[in-house]
Parts: sequence; C-alpha cells; structure tokens
Amino acid sequence: MQLFSVNVAHPREVSYRGRTYLTAIFKQPVAGGVAVRRLNIDGDSQGNPRTHGGPDMAVYVFGHEHYAQWEREFGRQLPFGSFGENLTVTGMDEAEVAVGDVFRIGGARLQVTEPRTPCHKLAMKFDDDDLPRRFAATGHVGFYCRVLTEGDIVAGDAIVLEVRDPARLTVAEVLALWADKGATTARLARALDVAALSATWRARFEARLKSLAAAASATDDDRLEWSHERLTWV
Repeated sequence: MQLFSVNVAHPREVSYRGRTYLTAIFKQPVAGGVAVRRLNIDGDSQGNPRTHGGPDMAVYVFGHEHYAQWEREFGRQLPFGSFGENLTVTGMDEAEVAVGDVFRIGGARLQVTEPRTPCHKLAMKFDDDDLPRRFAATGHVGFYCRVLTEGDIVAGDAIVLEVRDPARLTVAEVLALWADKGATTARLARALDVAALSATWRARFEARLKSLAAAASATDDDRLEWSHERLTWV
C-alpha cells in the first residue's frame, strides 16, 4: 500500500445547470510534505460543512487502480485528485479495507469511518448528470477517515495497517447495505456494532432498524387481531 498523491483545494463558486455552488471538489496535487489535521489537510477545506467534512470525514481516500476505468470511459488521462479525493492511494480496495481499520501514513494515523456516496458535485465537475449513479454502481467509491494522530505526509509514503477492526465489515459491505432496501435487521445490527462507524451512517442504519422494528410490530398486531377474530367466529 502506498500514497501516490496528496490533493487539496479551497472552495470556489461554480455555476451548473442555472445554479451556483460553493465546492472544493477541484483538488490539485501538493508538491512536498503537508500536515494532516483533525478536520482536514493543510490547504484543504469544504464548500458545504453541513454535508462534508467534520471529524468523521476529515480525509477522503480513493484508489489509483480505479482511474483506469474512468480514463477509458472519458477517453483521456485524469490527473490525481480528479474525483475529489485528498489521498490517491494504491492497494486499498474497498473489498479489503474495513470500517474501523487504522492506517499509518507518514506521521499521521487514520481510521476508516464510512464509504463515499457521490453527489451532484461530481456530476458538476464532469458535466455528466448520470456520473454519480455510475460511480456508485462500480462499488469503487473510496472511503473517508477520521484523524487519530496528526502528522506530516508526502507522496510516496508507505501505508501501514496498524489495527484491523475485529468486525471486518468492509467498505464494500457497508456500501452494499446502504443500497439494499431489503436489508435484514441482523445485517443492520452488525453494522451498528462497529464502534468506528461514522455518526452519519450510524444514524441512517439506526433509522432503518427502527423502521423495520415498527413494521414487524404492526405485522404482529395484525396477526393478533386476525387470531382474535377467528377465535370469536369459531
């Protein structure tokens, strides 16, 4: 596992489909070392702090291996940072990396918290309204990390796995759970057992678990009512 590129940007206004957005998706590679802080990387910030950034989404990591597919589709070479990632890496596939895993890169320690779910900002950057859907469908979406230890990193640094989360709930599994509207209570409960899962995704899964419990309770009430009517009729 290796860090290929560190990419940062500050927000700027961009017009798209008749609206103006403040976005920092237009990342550029950094030459030399850069400090990783609790909430972001030096030189980087978020256009909409309400939905991006914060302790659970301080650093976005994306695999260099995934670039090949999109370069074929777009018919051109794409520079590092093209998908809004802070760290372009190799050897960290979503099917292998688990939520809760802790990695050391240079002087920084990062913990995986959640998959990335692409939004309209990705569509805006590539002028392709369908791109977020296709991007998510690949399963190669990258993931966010919280910063456990601040420190300096530089392109070329080795990435070392320090802690493997015991639950082994991979980024790919969490993404599949999010997409599966028929997910069972057992699968949702398993995700909620992962302490490192971000607050945002925890709230999503808790809401779905609550909804399933309410539906099951309603079904039980219906069965009880039917049973009572049947006994009365007999």
